Amino acid sequence: MPVVSQPNILYLHSHDTGRYVQPYGFGIPTPRLQGLAEQGILFRQAFCAASTCSAARACLLTGQYAHTNGMLGLAHRGWSLHDYTHHVVHTLHDIGYQSTLIGEQHISKRPDVIGYDRVVKIPTTRVDDVAPVTIDILRNAPAQPFFLSVGFFETHREFFKPVANEEHYVRPPANLPDLPETRADMAAFTASARSLDRGVGAVLDALDETGLARNTLVICTTDHGIAFPGAKATMSDRGTGVMLILRGPGGFGGGKVVDSLVSHIDLFPTVCDALEIAHPDWLQGHSLMPIVTGAAAEVRDAIFTEGTYHAAYEPQRAIRTKDWKLVRRFGDRRMPVLPNIDDSPSKDVWLRHGYAEHELPPLALHDLLFDPDEAENLASRPDLAEVVADLGNRLERWMQDTGDPLLDGPVAPPAGAEVNDPDQRSAADPTTRY
Repeated sequence: MPVVSQPNILYLHSHDTGRYVQPYGFGIPTPRLQGLAEQGILFRQAFCAASTCSAARACLLTGQYAHTNGMLGLAHRGWSLHDYTHHVVHTLHDIGYQSTLIGEQHISKRPDVIGYDRVVKIPTTRVDDVAPVTIDILRNAPAQPFFLSVGFFETHREFFKPVANEEHYVRPPANLPDLPETRADMAAFTASARSLDRGVGAVLDALDETGLARNTLVICTTDHGIAFPGAKATMSDRGTGVMLILRGPGGFGGGKVVDSLVSHIDLFPTVCDALEIAHPDWLQGHSLMPIVTGAAAEVRDAIFTEGTYHAAYEPQRAIRTKDWKLVRRFGDRRMPVLPNIDDSPSKDVWLRHGYAEHELPPLALHDLLFDPDEAENLASRPDLAEVVADLGNRLERWMQDTGDPLLDGPVAPPAGAEVNDPDQRSAADPTTRY
């Protein structure tokens, strides 16, 4: 099969996986993701730009922060992009790419408005439905160059049934107690991760069998952190850290490992540089090509992350450098917003021990060198006042430069949006429609 002038792009993405897969050192067997990392480039310090589902995906696919692109909440609850032509498929379409959407997308109630040339309808977005359709498309000589978005529902809750007795031998996330309930919860996540790995492997095998692999850039990532308490929908690294593996022509290979700070919004400009096309003027990220080619060790010295709505309103903004993180919570609420924590056995453990009454600080500073689990808040330490001031000023400048509406006060949901009350216990509780 001849190599076309522009590489194909295979965008493989999952739900709520964070970095809890084998290439990041966790005891979760995902050999196909491990193999992909060994062939490509593994980014150890990659982060989403928003730690909730629709917002995270919108940031990656538009190259803009959530408060800029408009996706401040969940698409299925009424949020949408300000401009769907900012989605990467439109830029690619202009230079001749054929785009296909298979499986999960989560940035529009109606996938046909996004701009894909083809939207494949399947019963579910789990591996057993997504992978066979993807394989069939690859085996039937798709028009090239193509952009193929393959979205797996795994590892979103509800998780798969764990392997027998595995709950005895797993370890829950470091911020959770090691108890039978949390171990069983993690064992179920592990089963779901196995399914994800199986789906990724099946698609990669088809790419190899058809000869397409040598001219296809594979982008493998997830939206945000795992759906456990203290992770998803928070500004912690457990909530914002994501797996990111790139493999393909143009330098994306060799089993390279990168420790530089990387944001999801850097992927759109990276694609532009890999294809040698101009950057659309709305992009807010930085191309990773200088890192890929070895021209530079890093392209940014800080990551900015946000959360506004998930199931309920919980406005937060954060800045993270290699050594420090500053998290600012907006508004007067100091109690946890329980609807934004996915229902789970691990959540039940926290609630039984009084988490609903925990007070959350309006400002938190974490020393990521000595406290990587972000357990201690150092914001009130006099000797760190300059660090707090510097990071706080940088965070506010970012909000100003990117037009964050939160600077003007509370952000209302769009008309017709469905929102939980922050005082409720679960996202499954009745919602209010605005």
